[in-house]
Amino acid sequence: MLVFGKNVAEEFLKKNEKVRKIYLQENFQDKNLISLIEKTKIPVEIKSKYELDRLAEKNHQGIILLVDDFVYCDVEKFFTVDDAFVVILDHIEDPHNLGAIIRTCEASGVTGIIIPKNRSVSVNATVIKTSAGAIENVDIALVSNLRSTIERLKKNGYWIVGTDMEGDDYREINYSGKTALVIGSEGFGMSRIVEDSCDFIAKIPMYGKVNSLNASVAAGIVIYEVVNQKKQKKD
Repeated sequence: MLVFGKNVAEEFLKKNEKVRKIYLQENFQDKNLISLIEKTKIPVEIKSKYELDRLAEKNHQGIILLVDDFVYCDVEKFFTVDDAFVVILDHIEDPHNLGAIIRTCEASGVTGIIIPKNRSVSVNATVIKTSAGAIENVDIALVSNLRSTIERLKKNGYWIVGTDMEGDDYREINYSGKTALVIGSEGFGMSRIVEDSCDFIAKIPMYGKVNSLNASVAAGIVIYEVVNQKKQKKD
């Protein structure tokens, strides 16, 4: 897989066992990255901006890495974690939303993320760049069936909290104990079968004329409420 961007490159180069080759633009000037590269034995190819543009077709910022494909974790890893907090993404299709949610999850200390195999964006170069390298520090499980995964989480002590425009104020829900937060897809929200599996439905009150939020924004708001409640409980 090709990944690109300075923040992403920095995270990967700090763990250089995943990096197979580095493509640098002519006259690349980032001293921090050059220093990291010099400490590795990874092959480097110097290319023109035109050549890098053809490789990435995105804003690569002068550096592209050839890395191993992303390795998903086993969902069972989340079952035995005390006071765990996982985020379930119910068919998120926009890689920018997935990348932004991953970044928020890493920053807030979420235990992990669960995404479905079908009708959902998987971890790709755009997701990795949008996450600004945070993906290297987040466990993500890829599952075949969200409904059965949710049932398994329940059997292992999780409370399932969905998000929708109709429900209880997200600030009034008790998130103590193991919590799995479900974020619905862009435009459609949670699927009916997933919504029916939830123990609680959280809503974010809207005070303006817009009646919905971007999936990654909504996720960030509720994620930090869950994290803050858990932190207050520990304190």
